[in-house]
Amino acid sequence: MNVTASGPLDTESGEALAVPVFQDRTWGPGADWAAGRLGGWLDTYLDEQDFVGKLGEVLAVPTGGRLPFTTLFLVGLGDDVDTESLRQAAGWLGRKAAKTTDVATTLHQVDLDGAAQAVAEGFLLGQYRFDTYKSEKKPAVTETLRFVGDDADEAASAGGTAAAVADAVALARDLINEPANAKAPAVLAERAGRIGADVGVAVRVLGPDEIESERLGGLLGVSQGAHNPPRLVEFRYEPADATAFLALVGKGIVFDSGGLSLKPPAGMETMKTDMSGAAAVFGAVQAIAALGLPIKVLGITPLTENMPGGGAMRPGDVIKPRNGKTVEVLNTDAEGRLVLADGLSLASEAEPDLIVDLATLTGACKVALGEKIGGLWANDDDAAAKVLAAAARAGERFWQMPLPEDYRKNIDSDVADMKNTGPRWGGAINAALFLKEFVAEGQAWVHLDIAGPARWPEDEHYQSKGGSGYAVRTLVALAEDMAG
Repeated sequence: MNVTASGPLDTESGEALAVPVFQDRTWGPGADWAAGRLGGWLDTYLDEQDFVGKLGEVLAVPTGGRLPFTTLFLVGLGDDVDTESLRQAAGWLGRKAAKTTDVATTLHQVDLDGAAQAVAEGFLLGQYRFDTYKSEKKPAVTETLRFVGDDADEAASAGGTAAAVADAVALARDLINEPANAKAPAVLAERAGRIGADVGVAVRVLGPDEIESERLGGLLGVSQGAHNPPRLVEFRYEPADATAFLALVGKGIVFDSGGLSLKPPAGMETMKTDMSGAAAVFGAVQAIAALGLPIKVLGITPLTENMPGGGAMRPGDVIKPRNGKTVEVLNTDAEGRLVLADGLSLASEAEPDLIVDLATLTGACKVALGEKIGGLWANDDDAAAKVLAAAARAGERFWQMPLPEDYRKNIDSDVADMKNTGPRWGGAINAALFLKEFVAEGQAWVHLDIAGPARWPEDEHYQSKGGSGYAVRTLVALAEDMAG
């Protein structure tokens, strides 16, 4: 889709015009002009349609030739507008206008910092569909989102940034939504290579032999029961003008059966999404490179299936991830932290300014925060504040959780340095404390548990049911902030 700029509103024409309306039908920029041209019948029509301008309302009004646009979309913004609610309103518009080829809009003129990027992001993401396996596909047909009126050129420029971010989120969504039989570790590694070639990022792929020689005992242990061999993908984006260094580590369990600690059938139905952390790293690296941000990025994604094959890791086995600390595996369904242990060890060795790992790690986090908020743990308050600020700007919600040292004994083992599970209560904290063991002393680190929001429960605004691409926008915003 093209995001472009046009001239003054009263000189433009086209298939559709979308304008903002605040609560109680308070006209926003461009809406007053359109209402004046349509005349007094509009109020009666809106009464009949029960349109009041609340957030989430989008009404298509036939103009009957009174406007140089065939359709007028009235986009409700409610009475307390911020950047995220504007992004959501644009998402609702994107859904409503999916069968419209050309959409002109004045939504960017809402008086908010970052309005144009929010509008373009919301609109583009709202039109996302995953219909690869549908016999009858119903894709969006919009070819152009056109900013008209004041500041249109600046808005179109911001729209270009939004398009790069939306493309990255769509990439992550596609990877997550793909069935497990279409995204074996080797397939994802090949996709990583294509991404690197497209945006100028170096990609290194480790196969089973290299994984063993690199002493990645966590990834090796989890992969023992799988028919499809593991991979570890390493992205390196190193622009000459880099001013900071960010490492990203994403959990890439392409299907999680639980291993020998087998999940019940219903628990496996959505486990193709257990590589959402890795998908977010794929997307974020693509966007950061496409935008040419002056920041060095190391992306690490351990990729494997967790299956109960004949060679599978057994409860009671002891493994040794890369940093040499030993782990007693008491529950093979707590496997994500084992592959992240290797990824965090590798990232620590690179000595970045900040490591961020992200994973669909614990059901306990989902119990605590629900389906639409991620959990955040950190060993450094400044690092936590940076990520939370980036997430707020991106419109993704995270809540900082405690990392209490006195809980460390919950993962003490009788036979190894630690075990991979703790008591039932505080499960997400126990998992974060486990990961902390694989971060080098003095290394700033933030852990994001996206078990809830990585899979969106319903179609709404710019989110689609299924893989959400959650945290891609946060990571890109964080890279922008760190790059200055």
